[in-house]
Amino acid sequence: MINPDLIFQVRNLNVYYEGFRAIKDIDLDISPTSVTALIGPSGCGKSTLLRCFNRMNDLIDGARVEGEILYDSHNLYAPEVDATEIRSRIGMVFQRPNPFPKSIFDNVAFGLKINGYNGNMAEAVEQSLRGAALWDEVKDRLNESAMSLSGGQQQRLCIARALAVEPEVILMDEPASALDPIATLAIEELIRELREDYSIVIVTHNMQQAARVSDETAFLMVGDDRAGYLVEHGPTNEIFTTPRDERTEAYITGRFS
Repeated sequence: MINPDLIFQVRNLNVYYEGFRAIKDIDLDISPTSVTALIGPSGCGKSTLLRCFNRMNDLIDGARVEGEILYDSHNLYAPEVDATEIRSRIGMVFQRPNPFPKSIFDNVAFGLKINGYNGNMAEAVEQSLRGAALWDEVKDRLNESAMSLSGGQQQRLCIARALAVEPEVILMDEPASALDPIATLAIEELIRELREDYSIVIVTHNMQQAARVSDETAFLMVGDDRAGYLVEHGPTNEIFTTPRDERTEAYITGRFS
């Protein structure tokens, strides 16, 4: 049944890479204007699941997606859906900062130019940098190379680049794993601010980070067939304090990884 109050409804989702099934039979609901954390041991399919939400797996040779993901009540994988248009509405921030070898200004303006933006580019870039809490640090160096920024600043620049095209959803694949503790805290604070206006799905290996930034948490595990599956999903405070499944408790308390 379609629920218009959800941003994503995942139903019987399976993803294959050639003959290998990476995730199996996943059902998951994602609420709007909130942060949902995907946690679980390495190899359980967290990033594979994340990439399904904006059809990034389409870009991988041999990848095949079966099942259904409803986005705003429409199936993302319907034949008539334009994957490129979907990626403009559902932004992606990767594990390591990946600024383009261009100026700070041109990095943020890149997506706007591709989409044929006709408004005030300078204002749009400033707004996006402010949204990523980076404007005050770079406003006097917009024509400098993005590569001159620190790792944490580069990651916030990538977030600004995602914000510029005004997405509804931001996907984050371990966005702070390559950063030092101070830069990590800055990214976490930014995530808390962004959830007021965006739906965010984040993959993280850091249990403390999931507890700090997310409203809901989904825990995945690896089956005997090496396919990832969903064990439990619910409000983060419940997952971390009173999980329903003993496997969730064992993982969160560090009894297995």
